[in-house]
Amino acid sequence: MNVFELTRALVDIESITEHEGAVGAFLDDYLRTIAGPTGGQVERMDVEPGRFNVLACWGTPLVTLSTHMDTVPPFFPSRDDGNHIWGRGACDAKGIIAAMTAAAEKLLRDGATNFALLFVVGEERNSAGAAVAAQAPRGSRYLVNGEPTDNRLALASKGTLRFELIARGRMAHSAYPELGESAIEKLLDALEAVRRVSLPQDPLLGRCTMNIGTISGGRAPNVIPDYAKAEILVRLVGDAALIRDRLTRAVGAKAELKEVLCIAPIRFRAIDSLPTTVVSFTTDVPMFGKTWGEPLLLGPGSIHVAHTENERIAKRELSEAVDMYAEVVRRLQT
Repeated sequence: MNVFELTRALVDIESITEHEGAVGAFLDDYLRTIAGPTGGQVERMDVEPGRFNVLACWGTPLVTLSTHMDTVPPFFPSRDDGNHIWGRGACDAKGIIAAMTAAAEKLLRDGATNFALLFVVGEERNSAGAAVAAQAPRGSRYLVNGEPTDNRLALASKGTLRFELIARGRMAHSAYPELGESAIEKLLDALEAVRRVSLPQDPLLGRCTMNIGTISGGRAPNVIPDYAKAEILVRLVGDAALIRDRLTRAVGAKAELKEVLCIAPIRFRAIDSLPTTVVSFTTDVPMFGKTWGEPLLLGPGSIHVAHTENERIAKRELSEAVDMYAEVVRRLQT
């Protein structure tokens, strides 16, 4: 398949986080057809039942091209309007998988070796695949992580700090509210305090931002609610301890603030002549650490259409990315 055909084939396999088995099996088969005649080795890294990373190595890898197989919901299939490929995962990150795979084929045609492809599960939720891969390094000196950066090398990416905010009350008949305690009202008070928290800025990464992503709770309109929960995600630009302290003080005794995930911001190296950018999203890179080598962040597509009903990737960018990834591998190997 060419890079456009492979992108569409991948997009058309539903792989919402925790359901990556089918796309993993497809990639395992596809990469074996490439690796067999070229001396490569393909393996599955088990993450949990039905979920696995896919690794293809040629020689002893000095550079590893890596991105994720999972997508956010909802699934919708591909279409091609002539200039763009549309569909869930088109830019985040199945088009990137296709571009990296096509770059590997280009490198192999030119006689290159000592590189790898690593496609992981779970990036959209908790980086479970990257965590497993971090425990099984292959000696790679550089990890080129693929995310939508408009084919520009990221100089920095924000971190993530995720919380659950839980309020508890006491049920009662809504005709007699004085006999109960509303967990929803407690949660609303806590969220109002959270929204007033001052967030820091960084000269390179810009503003720290916060999103109240979900709210749930209650049992029925005529029941005083005994439980309510919100999920909060903070995009970090600096030390997480500052945000923890400010949110803890803001919430006080109104509710329970439970930390779920913390990923630090990352700074990356530049490469001469490659255009650069700074991104506000978080990636698998912190979970990899340095076990697969020094990380870089680079990929086709715009993050502004990822996770939306308009997700798409320009075919021009996909073609450029094939050459770009191949050139980055060559330059990092020297």
